[in-house]
Amino acid sequence: MMRKTLLVLLGAAAGVALTLLAIQPRVIFTGMSAKAAASSDTYRQLNLFGDVFERVRSDYVEKPDDSKLVETAINGMLAGLDPHSSFMDAKSFRDMQVQTRGEFGGLGIEVTMEDGLVKVVAPIDDTPAAKAGIMANDIITHLEDEAVQGLTLNQAVEKMRGPVNTKIRLKIMRKGQDKPIEVSITRDVIRVRAVRSRIEGDDIGYIRLTQFNEQTTDNLKKALADLDTQIAAGKLKGYIVDMRNNPGGLLDQAISVSDVFLEKGEIVSTRGRNAEETQRFNARAGDLTKGKPVIVLINGGSASASEIVAGALQDHKRATVLGTRSFGKGSVQTIIPLGAGNGALRLTTARYYTPSGKSIQAKGISPDIEVLQDVPDELKARTDTKGESSLRGHLKADGDEQTGSQSYIPPDPKDDKALKMAADLLRGTVTNSAFPPSGKRASLPQ
Repeated sequence: MMRKTLLVLLGAAAGVALTLLAIQPRVIFTGMSAKAAASSDTYRQLNLFGDVFERVRSDYVEKPDDSKLVETAINGMLAGLDPHSSFMDAKSFRDMQVQTRGEFGGLGIEVTMEDGLVKVVAPIDDTPAAKAGIMANDIITHLEDEAVQGLTLNQAVEKMRGPVNTKIRLKIMRKGQDKPIEVSITRDVIRVRAVRSRIEGDDIGYIRLTQFNEQTTDNLKKALADLDTQIAAGKLKGYIVDMRNNPGGLLDQAISVSDVFLEKGEIVSTRGRNAEETQRFNARAGDLTKGKPVIVLINGGSASASEIVAGALQDHKRATVLGTRSFGKGSVQTIIPLGAGNGALRLTTARYYTPSGKSIQAKGISPDIEVLQDVPDELKARTDTKGESSLRGHLKADGDEQTGSQSYIPPDPKDDKALKMAADLLRGTVTNSAFPPSGKRASLPQ
């Protein structure tokens, strides 16, 4: 079996959201496989493609760009597979690699493609997009005066990037609004603070994970150390780990973040088409929180890598998961470089499974305690995220699929019902049978 170096990430500069990726530093397609070569039907279809390609080159009303024809054909082939497979040209591939380091140029929004339009998954905290009022579930229909319809996600993201201090106009459709909204945003260098922390009251450590980039685990460890010194000895009640509207990130970071809270056991497994491609990732000894109670907050915008962490801590009874059902992005994409200057292929190659063997694809993580947020009347029409199951061409779930989950977080923590419930549980001022998690781990494979 070919050796794979796994790297799971989320997005590009303007944000390619909900993509769990694995970097594979080799080109694996060098020609027809033996099985394909034996298929006359496959050859017939490839000959058909060649005939069409040559006819377009010779007879189209204007001379086409051959490289653009090939790239468009590749994009069409991949778009027919699932929402997360795509082709990245050389620049997009470089930009993706830059973003995983946690600093990149752009607007600061995580996006995906829905019905040929760009849909905002979430604005990144403290970025131009967030400050301009861009909201989750906004549909971007035009960039400047160019319609997004017909562009690939990578092409749309590329147009949203540009030199720092330059402006771009976005036309947005927002549920509940009769007319499109035009927003002008000034591009800036986006420095993603993957981890934020503070003390709730004087006895609870609050940690917010906004995404999983190369800095996340190191920043989490630093946050834990800082909280440990800031909270008086013996006074710490526990930790709240907030992953609401966290669209995901690097797989190795999801594994290492989970490992921070676990002493042992499986964190996640990935399973491809062939049984020999199954990989299991296990925790190493050393719970950096020293067994203190943990409550994980999730919602409809929690996807991919954040679902791995929530699923691992939930299955191992290490944390109580509170909030609303997560997005349901349960697949892994492998990044396959295509040679110098040729970009890379983002291809869905596996599903991932929680320690108990559950696939969350198109179903999400169900919280142990559901807490629904009070939503202002003017926002009620756009505070639900449809989830993976709403994406056209998504991989089907094992069993019933789930759709729709609340993703609104009030700007003032005083209005945050999930945060208040978590703090009250840790302090013991309210009780719930799901906290602390009790019983042995649920039938976990050894």
